[in-house]
Amino acid sequence: MADSKFFLTPAPITLRDIAKKSGATLIGNGDQTINDVAPLDTAKDDELSFLDNIKYKGHFAKTKAGACFIHPDMQSLAPKGVNLLLTPKPYKAYAQTAQIFYPDPKPEASISPHAIIHPDALIGKNCVIEAGAIIKSNASIADGCWIEENAVIGQGVKLGEQVRIGVNATLSHCEIGAHSRIYTGARIGQDGFGFAIDPSGFVKVPQLGRVIIAEHVEIGANTTIDRGAGPDTTIGQGTWIDNLVQIGHNVKIGKGCIIVSQVGISGSTVIGDYVALGGQVGVAGHLNIGTGAQVAAQSGIMRDIPAGESQMGYPAMPMKQFMKQVAYLKRLIKNNKSVD
Repeated sequence: MADSKFFLTPAPITLRDIAKKSGATLIGNGDQTINDVAPLDTAKDDELSFLDNIKYKGHFAKTKAGACFIHPDMQSLAPKGVNLLLTPKPYKAYAQTAQIFYPDPKPEASISPHAIIHPDALIGKNCVIEAGAIIKSNASIADGCWIEENAVIGQGVKLGEQVRIGVNATLSHCEIGAHSRIYTGARIGQDGFGFAIDPSGFVKVPQLGRVIIAEHVEIGANTTIDRGAGPDTTIGQGTWIDNLVQIGHNVKIGKGCIIVSQVGISGSTVIGDYVALGGQVGVAGHLNIGTGAQVAAQSGIMRDIPAGESQMGYPAMPMKQFMKQVAYLKRLIKNNKSVD
């Protein structure tokens, strides 16, 4: 059970209602009450869990959970006494149900007297603006936004409806689409790293673009997104970006992308729709990464990646090619040892 100091105690839900809300097929007692969600290995008989990865079938065989989301193909693995919720997407169903138990809290609409709001700023209806927040001139805050403590909304910044800005985040030279969330400490719209190299000293290139973030985007804690040098830096609809990511000026990221922690994307690179970049991937500038491409963690991308291709390694290459090279190196090492 979640720590009650940080999370509200959830209201109980019957399995019949859970099945209805999740679209799962119930095998078992629909009248049974579920009080919480929990992992397979710790769940109790009044708690709900899930099995999505076959490598956890041992935990599933021993679970004491009252109910479990599973794929229909895994039904034969179920221990006796566990009610089953059959669905082709167990983890998604679990996530949706966990949100019912623990809905994202939002305070009542209010503006703290300790916030600093410029008279020219436009504030929509039903907003929450917490103590220490700063909203500068000509900023536009749409209905239902939540600006947390000490966040800074710069001059002319525009927020769509239901945007949430985390504690100590700073926004400048940007527009944020509706229902997006910027997490704690993120920096959006600062100067890009643009300069002319000269032996007598570097010359700063004015960064005259913006950052345009579409709807339903998540930007993780302490992530930084530079504004464009002339063209805008853009993030497409539904893209989720993890913590500690650096996105350079003029970068274009499509819709539905996943970018994991500590990725660095150099300036003017174009990333297509539904691209996935694993943790600590480094991307050189002025590249094109095609729609649906996937890149494994800690890879270094130095050239364009075609649409739909999976790559890994440093420098990054198609996964099959990389694995062949690894196998070849192993054989070389083994042969050298046998010669010695």
